Amino acid sequence: MLMRTLYFHPLSSFCQKVLVALYELELPFERRFVDLGAPADREALARRWPYCRFPVLEDDGHVVAESSIIVEHLGPGLIPSGREAALECRLLDRVFDLHVNEQVGKVVADRLRPADARDPIGVGRARNTLRTSYDVLEARLPGRTWAAGDTFTLADCAAAPALFYAARVEPFQHPHLTAYFERILARPTVARVFEEARPYLHLFPVK
Repeated sequence: MLMRTLYFHPLSSFCQKVLVALYELELPFERRFVDLGAPADREALARRWPYCRFPVLEDDGHVVAESSIIVEHLGPGLIPSGREAALECRLLDRVFDLHVNEQVGKVVADRLRPADARDPIGVGRARNTLRTSYDVLEARLPGRTWAAGDTFTLADCAAAPALFYAARVEPFQHPHLTAYFERILARPTVARVFEEARPYLHLFPVK
């Protein structure tokens, strides 16, 4: 019998991305909650992925790391079959991960630092990148139901958590992006992921 275990934390945006994919594909899996502050949990994660970052999927003994790779590993259902469509999907996956999600992380990490260790220049650059990303997305989304077209893909799995947190850090006022954000929040698989994260959302710094 296939054994599939996800090492994750429900508040992590990259873990949420994989959870959306698992629910979309209706794949069975076991959950292994990881508390990075607990030595045993850190050790278990580090044995599977030395960088000690989640999510990590252990699939019948095979370890798969990095959220985009995990989603592709799960099967072809979230990657378009056509070459151009697949490239657009992967491009937007990178936009959401690198130019939205990671920029949110920089702003949030700065909020958690002592006042004398803050990096206003770095935060300013991160916010500028977020605003640029909103403009890029606003230009691409017209005429599309989902990020890369008419089909829900890997790009949307990445978009859901990235935009969820980005909206709290650098609100967007772009009509097409806002409409897309509302559609994706209403998607049952996405709504399920954020409902599961609800008990932990108070840990996200929103000041």
